[in-house]
Amino acid sequence: MRVDAFDFDLPPERIALRPARPRDAARMLVVHGGAIADAGVRDLPSWLRAGDCLVFNDTRVIPAQLEGRRGEAKIGATLHKRVDLRRWQAFVRNAKRLRVGETIDFGSDVAAVAEERLADGSFILAFGGDEPVEVLLERAGTMPLPPYIAGKRPTDEDDRSDYQTMFADKDGAVAAPTAALHFTPDLLASLASAGIATETLTLHVGAGTFLPVKADDTDDHVMHAEWGHIDAATADRLNAVRANGGRVIAIGTTSLRLLESAARDDGVIAPFEGDTAIFITPGYRFKAIDGLMTNFHLPRSTLFMLVSALMGLETMQAAYAHAIAAGYRFYSYGDASLLLPRA
Repeated sequence: MRVDAFDFDLPPERIALRPARPRDAARMLVVHGGAIADAGVRDLPSWLRAGDCLVFNDTRVIPAQLEGRRGEAKIGATLHKRVDLRRWQAFVRNAKRLRVGETIDFGSDVAAVAEERLADGSFILAFGGDEPVEVLLERAGTMPLPPYIAGKRPTDEDDRSDYQTMFADKDGAVAAPTAALHFTPDLLASLASAGIATETLTLHVGAGTFLPVKADDTDDHVMHAEWGHIDAATADRLNAVRANGGRVIAIGTTSLRLLESAARDDGVIAPFEGDTAIFITPGYRFKAIDGLMTNFHLPRSTLFMLVSALMGLETMQAAYAHAIAAGYRFYSYGDASLLLPRA
């Protein structure tokens, strides 16, 4: 499909620079089939049924944004994907000033060697020293806020907690699974009282999620791979939910993409461990999920393509037009949408 089919105009003032407080006070646009309704995140239990199951991503965002120097040149690095215990793939700013074999000094006794330059322009950075890289990042790194926020204000100490979900457990993401930022213990208690179950999986979200689609046609776009894991017990419980008539609702596009990567053609979710580069566009047949809760996404983005695949492009164009007119807050710190396609 033409990428420009997924374009829309978004007024800059609709971009949220801070999250709602408390988290579950955010608004929620419900798209149920072709109908649109205004609601709040706290209303979520009333839009679901006993026996449904929400699936969260338990990845934890690491302070993966680094600023350093190679000689007199300023070099910025955003870690994207772990290679091994000491090496990470990274997108590098001012990359023309960096050559393979050179060392970047990030301060605070943290340095990395540019070990290899990949075909997409990113680098493999090998961190020196004996301390775990996670310890080094806590000392020298900052939270990797999305560019549409970081370009409008500096990262601060509040972002260390604001840009982390209550489910964050396994280190490795460089972007938050933002739909889950809306959840609180009180909301989880309300969901449990309504007979709605929860499960977790792990997908370490990479910085590639923010990269623009530069191709003119979706067939020419290449997704960056991300590592994910679903254990056998979780897969069994999710399959039982659907066998018993319940719905599997992904909380966030990261959960959805991993579930769809793990699903067989018959819809059975299998255990999964490894990389996925799944790219979902209109025409895709969903196998593992029955609905999605997600934030509002960038024009021309792979994530807007995904929600259009789930609900239909015209439906999502109408939903986003309504959200913009009604003052919904967009992107990572913004409001939510609950997408429930026709059975």
